[in-house]
Amino acid sequence: MMLQSKRKAPQSGTAKSMVIFVHGYGADGDDLLGLADPLAPHLPDTVFYSPNAPEPCVGNPFGYQWFPIPWLDGSSEEAAQASMAVSLEKLNSFIDAKLAEEKIGIEALALVGFSQGTMMSLHLAPRRDSAMAGVVGFSGRLLVPELLGAEAQVKPPILLIHGDADEVVPFEDMGRAGDALVSAGFEVYGHVMKGTGHGIAPDGLQVALSFLHDKLPG
Repeated sequence: MMLQSKRKAPQSGTAKSMVIFVHGYGADGDDLLGLADPLAPHLPDTVFYSPNAPEPCVGNPFGYQWFPIPWLDGSSEEAAQASMAVSLEKLNSFIDAKLAEEKIGIEALALVGFSQGTMMSLHLAPRRDSAMAGVVGFSGRLLVPELLGAEAQVKPPILLIHGDADEVVPFEDMGRAGDALVSAGFEVYGHVMKGTGHGIAPDGLQVALSFLHDKLPG
C-alpha cells in the first residue's frame, strides 16, 4: 500500500522540483509539512510532500514510526532491521510514484529528514541508482556507517544540522555521520544550532533553505 501523504502545491503553479519531508519517530507527515510554509516563497517551483511512516508508533499511538527503537519500546534488533527494510522499500516506491506523477526527475528531488527520518534519508539516498539533488538531515544519525563505502551507488550532497543541546540523539552523532560521509567521498555541509535541543531552530531552517535553493534546479 502506498504511503499516505498530503501535497503542498508549488507557488508558481508549475512543479520543477520536489522536496519530501521524512518525519521522526512518533510523529506524522503533518509534523514537518508546516516547514513548507517558510520555504515555499523562496522555492516557488517546488512541490512538497510529507508522507506518514507505514507503522503505527509503539511509543506514541497517535503517531507513526519507520521502525521500532529497541531501547525505547522493547523491540528486538532483528525486528527493527526487518521493519526498516520494509519502510525503505515503501519510501523508495513513494519517491518513484510521486516523481512520475509530477513528471520530475530524481535530480530535482531533495529529502529533508528529522531524527528517525534523517536516519532513513541518509540510508536510502546513497543506495539508489541515480543521485538526487541533495539530502538535509536534521538531528539524526548515519546508521551502519561501516557499510556506506561498499553500499553507496551514488553520492548526493548532504547537509547535516544538529542542536548542540540535543537530549534525544546525541550531538556527537553529527560528527560521526560527517566523518563517515566525507571518508566515503560525499560532499558534506554542516550547521550547528547553538543551544538547541531535539528540534529545528530558525537558523537551521535558514541554512537548509540556502542549501535547497542552491541544489534544486530552477
